[in-house]
Amino acid sequence: MRQLESNKRLIESKYYTIEKDRVKCQLCPNYCIIAEGKVGRCLGRKNISGKLYAINYGEVVSIAYDPIEKKPLYHFYPGSKILSVATYGCNLLCPFCQNWEISHQTVASRYIEPPNLLDLAMRNDSIGISYTYTEPLIWFEYLMDICPLVRNAGLQNVLVTNGMINEQPLRELLPYIDAMNIDLKSIRPEFYEDFVKGDLATVLNTIKIAKASVHIELTNLIIPTKNDSVDDLTDLVDFVASLGRDTVLHFSRYFPNYKLNITATPTQTLSRAHEIAKKKLDYVYIGNVLGLSNGNNTYCPNCSNLLVTRGYFSGQIQGIKDGACNHCGKKIPVVIGEPKRRG
Repeated sequence: MRQLESNKRLIESKYYTIEKDRVKCQLCPNYCIIAEGKVGRCLGRKNISGKLYAINYGEVVSIAYDPIEKKPLYHFYPGSKILSVATYGCNLLCPFCQNWEISHQTVASRYIEPPNLLDLAMRNDSIGISYTYTEPLIWFEYLMDICPLVRNAGLQNVLVTNGMINEQPLRELLPYIDAMNIDLKSIRPEFYEDFVKGDLATVLNTIKIAKASVHIELTNLIIPTKNDSVDDLTDLVDFVASLGRDTVLHFSRYFPNYKLNITATPTQTLSRAHEIAKKKLDYVYIGNVLGLSNGNNTYCPNCSNLLVTRGYFSGQIQGIKDGACNHCGKKIPVVIGEPKRRG
């Protein structure tokens, strides 16, 4: 550990190798090769004197108490609030990024020690901490320090992520994670390679591994002409269904932003996606649009009983008792109750 400033810590990155006079980051499939004094694509890792340091450690650019539904997580403590935090940077280059002001450039930040962040999470009835807004996995070293503290306090750790992380660091982090919303931006490798500069195979692997150990929900932002064909949607649904019929899938409406000026997603496209998905999945939702029937509520897939009602980023349990539909008794994969705080 090196001192960066009197109130900041400069932490050496865990996953990297030395390549002659450069360093090669091993955290994600970008495998950035970084020269002395330079940073990787994600902006959070810098070569300093031949070693790779996590210069984003503890650096917070955004913090708020959000409804859990905003993540979006619809089957994880509906109606609860969660402390939401972000650092700067991202390891993808999406031209439609909604948070490009903090994900595609280094911005002013505030250093928060892990115990101090936990203290904030213990307030205002928060169920824990959501690492969100930008890409939390590039905050790996900080997550490995804060997440065990949150877990030991009886609170929840939530990642809202693009899934771009290599398997070894993912498996090291997952034991401290309770829920994830993972962006599945497309089912096509070329979409990732050419459009957002990422790797689909890595994202799919992250989803499969996470599904086996934590609560996950998936989000697909539908962009006209890019990932909205019937074949695109059908193949994506087929993959999600292979994880289990109870896997939660959110379709989200795209609006022009950052560098992309394609017209917003027609509501008919979202309805078509919902129709395709409901043939193979029990829980499908439509986000970022108002007025589509049954787009946000949760219904029993067995008897159609209303289970959870949702308004604008809010949720209220209606028809679940003891983890099952209160009409027909079918088990429902919705985490309810309150975390058991300690301390």
